[in-house]
Amino acid sequence: MISQNKIKLINSLAKKKYRDSNQLFIAEGEKLVADLIPSSIRIKCIYACKEWIEEHHFSLHKENNIEINETDFRYLKKITQLKTASPVIAICEITNKALSSISFDNSLCIALDGIQDPGNLGTIIRLADWFGIRNIVCSKTTVDVYNPKVVQATMGAIARVNVYYTDLENFISQQIKTGIPVYGTFLDGQNIYSKTLSKHGIIVMGNEGNGISNGIKNLVTEKLLIPNFANSDDYSESLNVSTATAITLSEFKRRL
Repeated sequence: MISQNKIKLINSLAKKKYRDSNQLFIAEGEKLVADLIPSSIRIKCIYACKEWIEEHHFSLHKENNIEINETDFRYLKKITQLKTASPVIAICEITNKALSSISFDNSLCIALDGIQDPGNLGTIIRLADWFGIRNIVCSKTTVDVYNPKVVQATMGAIARVNVYYTDLENFISQQIKTGIPVYGTFLDGQNIYSKTLSKHGIIVMGNEGNGISNGIKNLVTEKLLIPNFANSDDYSESLNVSTATAITLSEFKRRL
């Protein structure tokens, strides 16, 4: 059984202001929670059905500072953020990371300028994890990384990729002074498949509808184009931002 106060608290974490005030976020789903248990993310408590707890007894036993609450689907349905309740829901502590810890020695960093869709942000975090990129720097207008839909879409990658929020224009301006190249995709850019690419730098991805904002656009030192290979004049006007990110990261890493 889960008390009404706990139900109210957990459901409130769907909103950013309550996540911020409580410094907590929700993670739900069998694979996602299983990935988070041994990670650096601190799980405060878990609500799960008996079968899930028994199946994961060994990993839970090693992390004995996690509060385990056995419950049933009747109560899990009251606290889920999904259409269909998962057999396990974890309440995790938000980790505040220092932006100063980023190093650009032979590495790439993704900068997100006003990404609004939680699914896109979650997918980009998952892509960063796949391509071995440890840091993503977001503008303050980018959707919250601890939004339940973002956490869900990362499929556990949120535990392995550092996500920061800052004044993105100022951050990029400071990096340019140190000689770091800044890449962005534009319709008037150079073909990504023929352009020389660095093994370190910042890759900027823009808002779903408006692309890269004017202030950030003026800071991009290397404009890239993902060419269209359609055989007719009737084709899609643009790529989804997470798809464009996948193509861009793949080409950077292919060169290595």
